[in-house]
Amino acid sequence: MSGHNKWTQIKHKKALTDAKKSKIFSKLVRFIAVEARLSGGKDSPGLRSAIGKARAVNMPSENIERAIKKASEPSSQMEAIVYEAYGPGGVGIIIETLTDSRNRTAQEIKHILSKNGFVLGGIGSVVWAFQKEMSPEGLIYKPNSNIPLSDSDLELLDKLVDELEESDDVQEVYTNAE
Repeated sequence: MSGHNKWTQIKHKKALTDAKKSKIFSKLVRFIAVEARLSGGKDSPGLRSAIGKARAVNMPSENIERAIKKASEPSSQMEAIVYEAYGPGGVGIIIETLTDSRNRTAQEIKHILSKNGFVLGGIGSVVWAFQKEMSPEGLIYKPNSNIPLSDSDLELLDKLVDELEESDDVQEVYTNAE
């Protein structure tokens, strides 16, 4: 009668949901740490926003407190970096990252982009096509105009965005594709 108890039935589903939660929590911990470092551990709109996002996904408060405490340590240094890329049809992509190793993240982003047929752009090469706006989630990039893509190019873009979002260092990905 093996395989007929309740734990056997749910352990695979639990493993998948736990892995998804872990990925989300690790991204939010980095975000909270950066905001806490910027505010010096004191209350600020950015830190409140980060904590609000964490609470929205039911992150335990001890994890939030640990992230704030860790940010006050001088040894941990997280850095926010924005990468710009071009893809098929001239579509622009902005990739926001939060990393403790600038070189590792740059190589990882370049690898993912080149593997999918996209090219890393220079500073300012794509950001001109977007406008920064404040939203309840924080500062976002909104495209000034959208670029129509063929179905095959749109499929490539979706695949790229999925791969980028799987990276622990990538926080947000913005495109101006229609």
